[in-house]
Amino acid sequence: MPRSDRLQATLIGATAILMWSTLALLTALSGNIPPFQLTAMSFTIAFAIGVIFWLKQRINIISALKLPLKVWGLGVSGLFGYHCFYFIALQNAPTVDANLINYLWPVLIVLFSALLPGEKLKWFHIIGAIAGFAGAALLVMKGKSFTFESQYAIGYLAALICAFTWSSYSVLSRFFGSIPTHSVGGFCGVTAILAGICHGLFEPTVLPIGREWLAILGLGLGPVGLAFFTWDYGVKKGNIKILGALSYSVPLLSTILLILFGLAEPSSSIILACLLIVGGAVLAAKDYF
Repeated sequence: MPRSDRLQATLIGATAILMWSTLALLTALSGNIPPFQLTAMSFTIAFAIGVIFWLKQRINIISALKLPLKVWGLGVSGLFGYHCFYFIALQNAPTVDANLINYLWPVLIVLFSALLPGEKLKWFHIIGAIAGFAGAALLVMKGKSFTFESQYAIGYLAALICAFTWSSYSVLSRFFGSIPTHSVGGFCGVTAILAGICHGLFEPTVLPIGREWLAILGLGLGPVGLAFFTWDYGVKKGNIKILGALSYSVPLLSTILLILFGLAEPSSSIILACLLIVGGAVLAAKDYF
């Protein structure tokens, strides 16, 4: 692929990172909707995006869903599997600890990318990813320390599975570059169904009110919707190591948005985290400079 096309695909993939940075804000604005219910509602909207794309491109929906079983396995395990284990992690471990372990996925993407054909892992990719993780850890931990406690072992394990699930999904997607990105709509539809089943089994139903509907719509259109389509295109066609390093900007941008909306307080650790994350991303993108 020409360098300019790969750069364009990388930038398209990076829009997913920008959209994921709104996840915390929109989730906070969505009220007290149970997690599986919120996932089902958001992914239903994401599925609608896929349907609209199919209709606009005159793609037969049946043929769009006629994919190899291994592609379905990867797509559904990536989208639903990640969210399912994330909720298990949050329910069985402190939120801060679970999020810190979960945020290993960007560095795992950088490391796993070395296994892809035509990819080489260099020292600046590794150092850049580690710097990004250090910055993300500063934001997530907020001055607290991480101490392994055996009673949270299930939560820690679930968070680690989250990290491996999303990093593996992102890297393995590269092997299915011939599968069109609009197929993500099908994965979103199945994820919505599975999340709905889990909601019916484990949660009460809470009806959104007022602006909560707008927040849920925003989730489905952005971080839990279109973001998965642009990420798919980016990891298949772009520079996956750079995307992995850039992913550490999610907690930074998310924190900045929460501060702007009065839901978090600024601190000196945010400035240090910013330097580590931005510096790490620039270092990981050294190839382009």
